[in-house]
Amino acid sequence: MQLFNLKVPSETVSFSQAVKQGLGSQQGLFFPASLPVFDDIAALLAMPFAARSAEILHRLIGDEISKARLSAMVEQAFNFEAPLVEVEDNIYCLELFHGPTLAFKDFGGRFMAQCLAQLAKGEKITILTATSGDTGAAVAHAFHGLDNIQVVILYPKGKISPLQEKLFTTLGGNIHTIAIEGDFDQCQQLVKSSFDDGHARKALHLNSANSINISRLLAQVCYYFEAVAQLPQGEAPLVSVPSGNFGNLTAAMIAKALGLPIGHFVAATNSNDTVPRYWKSGEWAPQPTQATLSNAMDVSQPNNWPRIEALFQYGYLDKSCLSTDAVDEEYTQLAMRQLASVGYISEPHAAVAYKALKRELAEGQRGIFLGTAHPAKFRESVENVLGQPISLPPALAEVAGKEGLSVTLPYDYDRLKQHLLERIANV
Repeated sequence: MQLFNLKVPSETVSFSQAVKQGLGSQQGLFFPASLPVFDDIAALLAMPFAARSAEILHRLIGDEISKARLSAMVEQAFNFEAPLVEVEDNIYCLELFHGPTLAFKDFGGRFMAQCLAQLAKGEKITILTATSGDTGAAVAHAFHGLDNIQVVILYPKGKISPLQEKLFTTLGGNIHTIAIEGDFDQCQQLVKSSFDDGHARKALHLNSANSINISRLLAQVCYYFEAVAQLPQGEAPLVSVPSGNFGNLTAAMIAKALGLPIGHFVAATNSNDTVPRYWKSGEWAPQPTQATLSNAMDVSQPNNWPRIEALFQYGYLDKSCLSTDAVDEEYTQLAMRQLASVGYISEPHAAVAYKALKRELAEGQRGIFLGTAHPAKFRESVENVLGQPISLPPALAEVAGKEGLSVTLPYDYDRLKQHLLERIANV
């Protein structure tokens, strides 16, 4: 698989290089030099989830990883289900929270861990990533205890749910967590600054594990095929994706470019509505990040948006396949109550996608919205909105009483660099 840097197109890399490198020069994202169109979609959809996913990834990645080895990696990474649940007539939720950290990031995080374990060949690596919630837990659990790999997770102090935080700040060992006095966009900027710093990058053997890493992005393509495989045959669905950093939507749109029958997409954001405003006005004008109930989507400068623009620019998709919608706090809570009224308990991120889907869906049309996290990960807000208690699944009950191991740092790159060089470089 050949990829190129969207900011510096002359920089081309293999899949292996892109996985190990994370970002290109000038903080550029890697993007496939070409995407195939699958002419056997029906046959693919008839396959079991893991076998189908391995076939899709093999066609994309090529022979850099043998098909047998890739199949084993996928079996290890995707060892949980992604059920499609009908919540109303013609409206389905793709539940992506049945993995070990109860969030959709488990798919990408676990596959990336498999890729790095395969490709690094014993080299020292430091995974540096920012999280607005779910990425941290998925990456921490996927890499916990792996030899020669240190993981550093930055997150905005006080701006993610307590149970989300406990899932990744209580592990210790090779997992290092830092609470930054700032918002997610500032955490993300610290990661970018680290990658731009040649000294830090070399001394720490840096890599990134958020959705800018191509291995995570390609893994996410696979569960859209699983969603369509579970639908009754018929009209291609409308798919509503809760969107913060826009990796999830990018994966969905790549799936469509490969030939998966999806009719239309809705990019559903919360009040951090940079993309919906841009889609209407043509002006990219990020505003200060607002704290919302759907805090994993509290992102004003989404990293993956250039990849979506590339899908349009290089002719893989037409802009008409995408709509955008911003769902405010009032309507987020209303959507949670509406879902509860039909017997489906959901959390704020899925509720944003559900509300945007309902606004876009025509009568008789079939729609899918994504359930990206277990509602218990947002227990406080769900209970407050719905006025009823929800129980904790075992994965959360086990960490609820544990002490977090994070250190707190200001939003200051020099302080972060000093901390990492002192604590990580010589591990």
